[in-house]
Amino acid sequence: MKPFLEHVALADRQSILAFRHDQVNFVTPWHFHPQHELTYIEESIGTKFVGDFVGPYQPGELVLIRSFLPHCWKNMEKEDEHSVSTVVQWNDGVIPNLPEMGGILDMMRTSSRGIIFNGDDITTLVPSILKLPTLEGPDLIVQLLDLFLKLSQCRYETLSAASFTNSISSVNGKRMAVMHEYVATNYNRKIKLAELANLLNMTDQSFARFFRKMMGRSFFKFLAEYRINIACRLLVDTDWPVSRIGYECGYDSITFFYKQFKQLRGYSPLQLRLKHINNIQ
Repeated sequence: MKPFLEHVALADRQSILAFRHDQVNFVTPWHFHPQHELTYIEESIGTKFVGDFVGPYQPGELVLIRSFLPHCWKNMEKEDEHSVSTVVQWNDGVIPNLPEMGGILDMMRTSSRGIIFNGDDITTLVPSILKLPTLEGPDLIVQLLDLFLKLSQCRYETLSAASFTNSISSVNGKRMAVMHEYVATNYNRKIKLAELANLLNMTDQSFARFFRKMMGRSFFKFLAEYRINIACRLLVDTDWPVSRIGYECGYDSITFFYKQFKQLRGYSPLQLRLKHINNIQ
């Protein structure tokens, strides 16, 4: 397991790092870093974790994350498909603390909970985002500030219910990283609280309290959200029977799968599949 506090490889005379990620998987665990981050998803689908938020992601999403906010993307592995994104990370001080920057600074403060931008609003900005990794020096700074100005005028929504800025220790963060990796590997079977408690050298009760403090809900509520997000993707991307999808996502009882799906989504698995079919016809 990599250290939870990620070291961003900014050179001594560099305050911004822009790069294109193109690999089979997103390999970074749940982590944080002192730099701010803007991530645009080009290819792959899966689940994103931002603070205490867990939900699906898809191509075309643009997410802004303030420093020290834990996050990660877990893609659904597909044959011959890569996980492609454009990522920009920068140090404090890149955005001048000036009255003229008020809208940008307000957006950055809000991003302590993570924000996702309205897809329609950012359509015209995508070419500028994709160009960032090709720039350096003053050109990169000017282009990024121009992008921030335009983004501050776009609609966006917050993701995490809680702000994590400067509020999480590396020890607790590493525990959460281990937990996320364990769930990603084992969500398709029954997971007992004792498994994770033992993995983290905690009692069942202490782990339950720790998780609720970190994520604002019980572990099993989080696990249900994770499983249902995977189920949603399988309903859209495969023609598997609903019963098979339920079993693949770790549900022994299909009746319970239907019940939990409707509780979390507000509609049934079949209604989601029919809605998707109607949208593409």
